[in-house]
Amino acid sequence: MSKELEAFIEYITVIKALSPRTIEAYAHDLNGIEQLAAKSLTQIDSALVFKILGSITNKRTLNRKLSAFNSFLDFCHRNRFDSLSAKFPLSKIPKNLPKYLPFESIQSSLALIDRSDWIGLRDYALILFLYASGSRISECLIAQEGDIEGEWLRIRHGKGEKERYVPIAQEALKALRAYQEASPYHNRPLLWLNYRGEPLSRISAFKITQKYLGVSPHALRHSYATALILGGADLRVVQELLGHASLLTTQIYTHVQKQNLQETVLKHHPMAHS
Repeated sequence: MSKELEAFIEYITVIKALSPRTIEAYAHDLNGIEQLAAKSLTQIDSALVFKILGSITNKRTLNRKLSAFNSFLDFCHRNRFDSLSAKFPLSKIPKNLPKYLPFESIQSSLALIDRSDWIGLRDYALILFLYASGSRISECLIAQEGDIEGEWLRIRHGKGEKERYVPIAQEALKALRAYQEASPYHNRPLLWLNYRGEPLSRISAFKITQKYLGVSPHALRHSYATALILGGADLRVVQELLGHASLLTTQIYTHVQKQNLQETVLKHHPMAHS
């Protein structure tokens, strides 16, 4: 890793205070480009950048690497390092509707979980907890007993290190208590534990939702937001509940709302059947 890249990683770690996952991704992507080029990033010309990244067909992966590279270019420009002066445009990605599950589908899958032991009770409670809170899986897995205040969940260390409160349904809290009472690991601060009493990992959480629902944990967050939008919730309220910094991020759910309105008109308007 070149000294310029090391300086950039230190900058986004200490000054920008980006999340550990973002820092790791930037370091991995930029170091990978540098190794393929066999020279410092400040010595790479645009033709070589396009040659290295030209084989990437996944637009999201390409955009992630380009975003990292553009951030590095900004850093170099501000610090007067030798570097490319132009930024690289990102690929346009089609706006797909978030994948979500209707509550009836979630209920049907939940009914199939064997709750005769504490692991089954945990899996059942975790799925309900994710759907009832709309939390990111990273936020869910660090939740502690003290974060539940009555019928409210305090979500700590969200994106941007922001804290927020969301109401959580009694059914989810009841399932959580049943799991905790059956668990052999009492008085542990974290809510979600594996069979050894250690913190539940993201991979394990993914396996749980995949096993019973066939989706990732994030799909439950989308399902939560979609249910609110279709129920008539204000977009800004949903933004607050999801912890989105910008309303633009939340506006993807307006596509779901428009789709629902269209289906309603086609089903009930008399001219739709003429």
